[in-house]
Amino acid sequence: MQNIHPKTLQDLEFPTVREQVSARCTTDLGKLEALEIGPFTDSELLMKTLGQTSEYLASYDNDNRIPNHGFDQIHGELKLLGIENTTLEISGFRRISSICTTIELHQKFFKKFKEYYPLLFEETSRLEGHAGIPSTVDGVIDKFGEIRDSASELLRSIRGQINEVRGKINQSFGAALGRYQGQDYLDEIRESVVENRRVLAVKAMYRKKVKGTVMGTSKTGSIVYIIPEATLSYTRELNNLEFEEKEEIQRILNQLTDDIRPYRELLAEYQSHLSHIDLTSAKAKYASEMNALLPEINPERNLFLRDAYHPLLYMTNKLKKEKTWPQTIQLHGENRIIVISGPNAGGKSITLKTIGLLQVMLQSGLLIPVHERSSVCLFDKILTDIGDNQSIENHLSTYSYRLKNMNQFLKKCNAKTLFLIDEFGTGSDPELGGALAEAFLEVFYEREAYGVITTHYANLKALANELPHATNANMMFNSKTLEPTFQLILGEAGSSFTFEVAQKNGIPYSLINKAKKKIERGKVRFDATIAKLQKERSKMAQTGSRLQEEETKARDEAERLEKLNAKIKSKLENYQELYDHNQRMIQLGDKVNTVAERYFIDNKKRPLISELLRIVETENSKRKKTTAKQAKAKQAQKKQVAQELEKKIVKVRQERKIEKKKAIQKEKNKPRPVFKVGDRVRMQDGKAVGSIDTLEKGKAVVNYGMFTTQVSVDQLELVESIKN
Repeated sequence: MQNIHPKTLQDLEFPTVREQVSARCTTDLGKLEALEIGPFTDSELLMKTLGQTSEYLASYDNDNRIPNHGFDQIHGELKLLGIENTTLEISGFRRISSICTTIELHQKFFKKFKEYYPLLFEETSRLEGHAGIPSTVDGVIDKFGEIRDSASELLRSIRGQINEVRGKINQSFGAALGRYQGQDYLDEIRESVVENRRVLAVKAMYRKKVKGTVMGTSKTGSIVYIIPEATLSYTRELNNLEFEEKEEIQRILNQLTDDIRPYRELLAEYQSHLSHIDLTSAKAKYASEMNALLPEINPERNLFLRDAYHPLLYMTNKLKKEKTWPQTIQLHGENRIIVISGPNAGGKSITLKTIGLLQVMLQSGLLIPVHERSSVCLFDKILTDIGDNQSIENHLSTYSYRLKNMNQFLKKCNAKTLFLIDEFGTGSDPELGGALAEAFLEVFYEREAYGVITTHYANLKALANELPHATNANMMFNSKTLEPTFQLILGEAGSSFTFEVAQKNGIPYSLINKAKKKIERGKVRFDATIAKLQKERSKMAQTGSRLQEEETKARDEAERLEKLNAKIKSKLENYQELYDHNQRMIQLGDKVNTVAERYFIDNKKRPLISELLRIVETENSKRKKTTAKQAKAKQAQKKQVAQELEKKIVKVRQERKIEKKKAIQKEKNKPRPVFKVGDRVRMQDGKAVGSIDTLEKGKAVVNYGMFTTQVSVDQLELVESIKN
């Protein structure tokens, strides 16, 4: 693989991608590395980097989250470690210790989960572990950044003496404070602190009464600050001890620096590794936000981008909560060059940039937002000519600049090149520029380069149609509303819809008609034919989609009916078998019943037993001998049929219960009849019909002929009203 020119990266807006990845880094070094991302020249290293990013992305979807990798850079410390007789500061030691601890944590984690993260494990395991550095630093410096008393025996001794002397100072100062306070020599505040020392606040008029060293006065001069004479000797001793402490601390830090100095290169590797992990983490975050993944990378020259999104457009629309349209495009040996045509604002340039940017991102170790069944290849060169490339510095026009660019294409273009050209051939006389563009395209084709171009030129569309391994494509437009559908259709050129767009934007029809007469009739017919073909293609696509849906529905319905038919057939067979069995049992029961009646009459046992044996033998002769397995299967089948029958009975009962409830509710909702004496009635849950003898206060006496009963009229329903 060869490097890709910075102009290509600029044309495809790759620097913006770098900035977005950098913003997702957590360390300063990671952010700087992200801004330097570029295409790899080593394909093996590229595959390893892509694999590591993919593994880090996978960690978001499982419970084995990768530990935190944050660190503070140690550039200054590494520089000092490279210079003899230098000493690191305490903060520098703590930063070094933190980096070593983080590396140790990562090594343990990736060793434990190396099946999940083999590439990240390999990357971490190549580092030499050194747990001694954090323990060495921790033995000298505590978590608050102070030197421990245990750092050396001398330091422990000095600090013990310091504490002892400070006790004596406080004791002697307290005695002087009490004495002079009793003599009323001190101000109301009694004492203060000057130059980190306790002093007596003496009234100015008594300054000569107090023996000691004057350390200063108050702003008004009314107070003189004095160290008592009794404290001075101890203070001098304390100063000497503090100086000795400082020297011992410096000696300890010098020794600690010398202990760490041999590991300078290792520490540099640690820092480089963690910044690499930070960049990998940022790439994974970026991929997660735009649903990116690592597609298959094939060794053949086959580029198949399915449902590919333009990353920058996707991220922008995601913030705006707007839809982004994906594209599907394929380049291979039998279809190396695609010529996209169609009206402006249809998405031609975005499609072109999507292909280029995704290819550059992938070859720079970034995952891309495509369907998981996409398959990509790697190119040595990616050449672009996109946008208005007018060069102010070189005083070149757009067309001159583009010609200069095409010259570079001719020098570099080969079978391992992907070229992307927007508005191919524009900037000059249409006829002459189109002819030159056609010649360029033929050269690119002969060199077996892969490429995508956008154009309005009819001769380029015609050339793409003639070349065996090139094809036309267009961005679909709704011919009625002239709104883009952002769908790339391979196999046919696109109409520019020039006159249709003009008419939609209010240009008078008479002017459009006049323009049509000014150009060649053949061109208009050609453009109109393309437009008509696009409309027919759109209609056919809709019809095909509808027919496919109907075919799917019909197939599903046929399968459902076939399954239902088989199920019903099986049930019918089971019911028939059960019915035959029941009929046989009834016949057998009738025979036994006849014998039982005869025995009841004549009470003779011998004919009874003889007849019963005959019946049993007759029945046994009809039985087929079955194996235990067959008998068990038959029993299970009967049980299943019985269960189904029981379910049906329960279902019928439930349905009847529901119907009964509905009927009761209906009765409740019906207006209550007005009963009169003599009406024929019956109880709501009864069958006997009687006539009302008397009615009083909602009660009725009903005569059933042989007896009478008193009931509430709410429990009665009218059978027949008495005729007046």
